Amino acid sequence: MPIQKNRYEMAKRIKDLPPYLFASIDRMKQEAIQKGVDIINLGVGDPDLPTPPAIVRRLQSAAGESKNHQYPSYEGLLKFRQAVARWYQRRFGVNLDPVSEVLTLIGSKEGIGHFPLAFLNPGDIALIPNPGYPVYHAGTLFAGGQSHFMPLLRENGFLPDLSRIPKGVLKKAKVLFLNYPNNPTSATADGSFFEQVVAFAKRNRLIVCHDAAYSEIFFDGHRPMSFLEVKGAKEIGIEFHSLSKTFNMTGWRIGFAVGNHKILGGLGKIKSNLDSGVFQAVQEAGIEAMESGDHLAEEIRKTYQERRDLMVSGLKRIGLEVEFPKATFYLWVAVPRGYHSAQFTALLLSKTGIVTTPGKGFGDSGEGYIRMALTVKRERLAEALRRMEQVL
Repeated sequence: MPIQKNRYEMAKRIKDLPPYLFASIDRMKQEAIQKGVDIINLGVGDPDLPTPPAIVRRLQSAAGESKNHQYPSYEGLLKFRQAVARWYQRRFGVNLDPVSEVLTLIGSKEGIGHFPLAFLNPGDIALIPNPGYPVYHAGTLFAGGQSHFMPLLRENGFLPDLSRIPKGVLKKAKVLFLNYPNNPTSATADGSFFEQVVAFAKRNRLIVCHDAAYSEIFFDGHRPMSFLEVKGAKEIGIEFHSLSKTFNMTGWRIGFAVGNHKILGGLGKIKSNLDSGVFQAVQEAGIEAMESGDHLAEEIRKTYQERRDLMVSGLKRIGLEVEFPKATFYLWVAVPRGYHSAQFTALLLSKTGIVTTPGKGFGDSGEGYIRMALTVKRERLAEALRRMEQVL
């Protein structure tokens, strides 16, 4: 008998993939809306603030230029990459060659997801923070690699303990993913930690991929550093960045990776075969953001700091355990005793109409927490606190 094939059967890499966390949250939200619930969505980190008008105007002008209607270059416009290099020098004191050490991305998510295809062979291991952004693991699976999860624990300041990674794992490991300021925990990292990372990566012949998408959402004068500020970092790693959170440009899909030219070259080869680059008019708008957006970012930070102060104070008053984060627009809130994170998320949605994200959705080490995003107006945050106070 011939083997019966199911033409609709998905590939094993898809079957092995966990459900995408934020798609599941959106489905829960839509179900509640259909029931007539007044939803306050603190689940997904999508800024409610509009993109600054100067950036929009630059896009409008550039979109009318016929030269921007053709295929863009795979690496990105040189003048956009030059703007990125100038911004890195101004913000971090890091010197970059815009030709070889800056690569334009269709949002940092795209670059992170594609990266393992360039460097992981089947069976190679990627070291991934847990809890962490789900794309690190998904990209590893797509490349046929294996994920070794590094617990981010409160007692370690939500930094991975590199000394606890088994030697057998390190022999097969090739890539180390890091993310500070951190999503979902809001933790930050300092120079001494990054120095440890550089030494560890050199010792174990690892590529470091640092996701710095939240570096410009910071509070109380705390300015997160770039991984590339540390001596030797550019020898072994790259840094992913995005305009999405800094300038409220999540829908525009533009970001960049910077650092080691050989590592970026590998990612660039993947991209040249799988995508055709970022619409040049969007890159023109990105230049506007990088060149003149520092004061715009400051205004955005003020808004999030006001929301942070309101929400953390209110949650503490209710009796929930949460710290004032130094960066990101997330709150990492411990769930009350007797609840798992998914149970507490379901309780908040059913009893208060508030959408949050269960910590376990970011990995097993996220159990015991929920994440709240400060991406709604103060009035709605105050209403969320009022509702929670009634229930909790």
